[in-house]
Amino acid sequence: MADEALQRRLERILLGGRRKYTRLQVAERSGVPEERTRQLWRALGFAAVPDDQVVFTDADVEAVRIADRMIDAGIFDQELETAVTRALGLHLSRLAEWQADLLWSLIRERPELAADERKLIKLVEQLVPQLEQVQSFVWRRHLGAYAGRALAAPDEDLESRTEVVGFVDMVGYTRMTRRIDESALGDVLERFEGLATEVIAEGRGRVVKMIGDEVLFVADAPVAAAEIALTLSERTSADQELPPVRAGLAAGRVLSRFGDVYGETVNLASRLTSIARPGTILVDRELAKQLAGEPAYELRSRRPVSVRGYSRIRPSALRRAKDTGGPFESGQQLAADLLGLTGRRD
Repeated sequence: MADEALQRRLERILLGGRRKYTRLQVAERSGVPEERTRQLWRALGFAAVPDDQVVFTDADVEAVRIADRMIDAGIFDQELETAVTRALGLHLSRLAEWQADLLWSLIRERPELAADERKLIKLVEQLVPQLEQVQSFVWRRHLGAYAGRALAAPDEDLESRTEVVGFVDMVGYTRMTRRIDESALGDVLERFEGLATEVIAEGRGRVVKMIGDEVLFVADAPVAAAEIALTLSERTSADQELPPVRAGLAAGRVLSRFGDVYGETVNLASRLTSIARPGTILVDRELAKQLAGEPAYELRSRRPVSVRGYSRIRPSALRRAKDTGGPFESGQQLAADLLGLTGRRD
């Protein structure tokens, strides 16, 4: 019973009040149609609840009212309401999961908190507002960056624009999962994610998402994308704790929707990654053309290859321009490039 009472107190802090309404009561109090409240709840990623179950708070009522006012004001179309809500639910649920893990890790490391209910409640009461402030700051900074980008090119369609898409993934990840325990695997993923986000941010790119052992990013400029991929490859090679990586880059039109990217350019970058050898960066024909005049890079054409969805693509290997290591080494490398020797995805 004590644990249940503690859970209810923590829940009231996190939800901003106690549960006291059914979904039908939320619809009635907010003045929003009952079916719309049902759609919003599902789109946010929450489990369906019976109409007579008391699970909602005053904050839920106010949130529905705000969403309804935004639609009435024309901020976004009613047709997009569910899609916008789904995107919020998807991204914020991952954030909430990480924050909950952070909280429980803190409690496990400090047993005195778990043994003293008042200390635990006080910690949560102090921590939640601080997390909200940090989230608000980060969100506003990103909002300011994207708003500035939109104002700089007011005639450009931000949903469909020309960008460079890049995938970078760790080689041998599947084999590694069989050799090391979960804790060590978590450390590797954390190390790779931290390095990837740092390099991409420094290169003025944007992380679209981390997909386990792989990062998907976009960049506006060809040189920026090339630098990101090369730097990430170099820094992972220098890190004894990380396996080597391979990368695929493609330039072209990209559809951006709710923080994710879609289209042929994204698919092509993914296919190029799948045929790249460890430590190799493959680029598509369009990006190779755009980088051809850059003295800082070398581009070596590879033989045409067939991959899923593409019968014959002709990638180029991207490297930094430098002196070769001698005729024997350069001859070996050239032969490998011409033959298109590739590693396999494990």
